[in-house]
Amino acid sequence: MSIRESWALIRGHGFLSSVGVLVGGTGFAAVISAVMLPVLTRLYTPHDFSLLAVLTAMISIVSVVACLRFDIAIPIPEQDNEAANILALAVVSVFAVVIVLSGVLLAVPAIMLERFSQPSLGSYLWIVPVGVAAVAITSALQYWLVRKKDFHAIARNRIAQASAAAATQLSLGGLNGMALGLVLGPTVGSSAACAGLAYRITRTEKSLFKRVSWRQMRSAFSVYHRFPKYSALEALSNSAGIQLPIIMIAALAHGPEAGFLSLAMFVIQAPMGLLGTAIGQVFLSRAPQEHRLGRLDVFITGILGGLLKVGVGPLIFGGLLAPNLFTKVFGEDWHRAGILMAWMTPWFVMQFLASPVSTALHVLNRQRAALLLQLFGLVTRVAAVYGASLFAVGAISEAYAISGFVFYSVYFLVILNAVGVSASGVFGELRRAAPWLIGWISAGLLFWVVAPMVLIEGWMR
Repeated sequence: MSIRESWALIRGHGFLSSVGVLVGGTGFAAVISAVMLPVLTRLYTPHDFSLLAVLTAMISIVSVVACLRFDIAIPIPEQDNEAANILALAVVSVFAVVIVLSGVLLAVPAIMLERFSQPSLGSYLWIVPVGVAAVAITSALQYWLVRKKDFHAIARNRIAQASAAAATQLSLGGLNGMALGLVLGPTVGSSAACAGLAYRITRTEKSLFKRVSWRQMRSAFSVYHRFPKYSALEALSNSAGIQLPIIMIAALAHGPEAGFLSLAMFVIQAPMGLLGTAIGQVFLSRAPQEHRLGRLDVFITGILGGLLKVGVGPLIFGGLLAPNLFTKVFGEDWHRAGILMAWMTPWFVMQFLASPVSTALHVLNRQRAALLLQLFGLVTRVAAVYGASLFAVGAISEAYAISGFVFYSVYFLVILNAVGVSASGVFGELRRAAPWLIGWISAGLLFWVVAPMVLIEGWMR
């Protein structure tokens, strides 16, 4: 099948319209967060953002495996009865993990928390298990809606989540000089999203709970045991590879370095959340069928072509602009964050290409390969950060950015090889996307020439 035919196939199955729905909802949510961010960077200090980075990292590391990865298996079965029992397995797993996590956090000695630049970290640890439960259950419920292709509900839910988080952060901003509003906002948003999805599903799927039984849950576990066995550790390695270095940077670097890093990552992840996550969820809803029909490789090639055209260019453009714009948009204290965003751009370009189609390894039942890849990523990034802390602590975040680029480059190549995507197909899509990429890069370089001239003219006046 040719690339042109595969593109027609993607359009014919409603893939683009489904992505459009998710992009619209995620985009509106991103606009809410983007509008609020310059306000929040003036209400809260870089040290507050450093505290947020540490708590978010803890929640992210655990929440991604709290379902034991049964959540991503929900769209795969052909029968709803089997999928309903996988959903039940995911929710039960979350409660078990949260109970264990709460016990671990209660046992954390205060001396360990003294390593961080935020002495108040211990006062906010209670947010972690609440956030883990909200994020993980929301993920499981979203994958049920992915299975049902109810992307409108997911889109509306993301808007509600962003609104609840922003309202909390703004209303509690600067409260007695505390960071409570900033760190509590994401958990409030996730909790609101979880409640909204639960209400939606129980209202539309009135017989859902009648399909669930312990016997059928055990049967589903025996069929999908590879997900907790391989995919859970894979996801933990992936999340820890991203988030554990942030915790290490907060403990090892001088000043609020983790706060600068978290702001830079938030800004550069916005376009990825806008498009990449949406494509990834819709991809998973279609990939099992495309694999059964023997055309997963051309399906992925067509998706990569779209990613190259509409996403990579804006990421590069944003990376080129960041060092000059961050102080103007977020305040004079945030120049370091703009520098870090520029360093992280190559990493996020490769992540943007790899992440939306990464679940192809699960569709192919290659969980072991996915696990080994993520373990490689964890070791690479942790080693880079620790090495920089010993020999170049001032460049610790830059070392983290380079290690992220190395990992996702390897990850991308392994996915293409596993699926059987040809090099000629990838280069063909790259050639077709070249005008878009050249245009965005040229605009970014032009900004570097024009911006200093405007600043000099303004100074002379």
